[in-house]
Amino acid sequence: MNISYKLTLFALLGFTFNCCVQAQDLNSLMESEAPKGKEFVTASFKGTRLINMHTIETQGKRVLEYRISHRFGDIKSGGANAYGLDGGASIRMGLEYCVDGRFNFGLGRTNINKTVDAYAKYRLLRQTVGKQNPLSITLLAGTYYITAKDPNAAINGFNRYDPATNRMSYCFQAMFARKFGDKVTIQLAPTMVHFNLVERAVDKNDMFALAFVGRVKITKRMAFTAEYAYRLTTDYAAQKDAAGASLYYNPIAFGIDIETGGHVFQMHLANSQGMIESQFLPFTATSLKNWGLRIGFNISRVFSL
Repeated sequence: MNISYKLTLFALLGFTFNCCVQAQDLNSLMESEAPKGKEFVTASFKGTRLINMHTIETQGKRVLEYRISHRFGDIKSGGANAYGLDGGASIRMGLEYCVDGRFNFGLGRTNINKTVDAYAKYRLLRQTVGKQNPLSITLLAGTYYITAKDPNAAINGFNRYDPATNRMSYCFQAMFARKFGDKVTIQLAPTMVHFNLVERAVDKNDMFALAFVGRVKITKRMAFTAEYAYRLTTDYAAQKDAAGASLYYNPIAFGIDIETGGHVFQMHLANSQGMIESQFLPFTATSLKNWGLRIGFNISRVFSL
């Protein structure tokens, strides 16, 4: 990666971390009062994440969120494994905090590769009622650090995570969303993931994807959700095993959101085991066609500080 390209990426990261404007909330915790003469569209989504993917939403001013995400094993592992409930599970726990209703940041850890993740999100533009602002736009920058030991260090005679920067990867995303009426919200997010260390010599350090997110409100406190990412970087999308079968697939998930005040419970089916961008975007190893799905849930609780 040349120097000018690096400077562009770090400029985006710095912009995302340092831009802070006025406050908002979301149905009492995630939206704010609009400036005089301007009415904002509220509750495009009911949380800062849909299933795995981020949404354009941020928390309200000085609001802290605690989130637990859990994915069981493959359903196709059969009845002897309780269709995935018995094992192969992954879990992520995280904390998110919003400074002023627009600038959101968070920290989490998942048991896959014992990875610590951090992100910053800035709500650049909010959709308004009428034609003034037809879209909501949010910027995201994330970083991921693998803390697991190299399991093959003794066999290979070297540590693949030496230097420590080899453990790091990054994500940059711009989210564009529009709420149609009271029930439907659609979001599109061009995404880039950068790896300091790649899996294969032929792999590129950067991969690109288009993420699609949608929500359809069913009742006052329940909604159907779905997300899908199409990977544009062919050297990841085209990886094959010795038999010529694909190793990795585009991630897809769908589920139900249930809101109970400051508590949101999300149940879903997903083909990815990973729950952070550096995992589910490039390395989803099961396909929807072969019923390579996992039962999962997210639970979040918000606290106004």
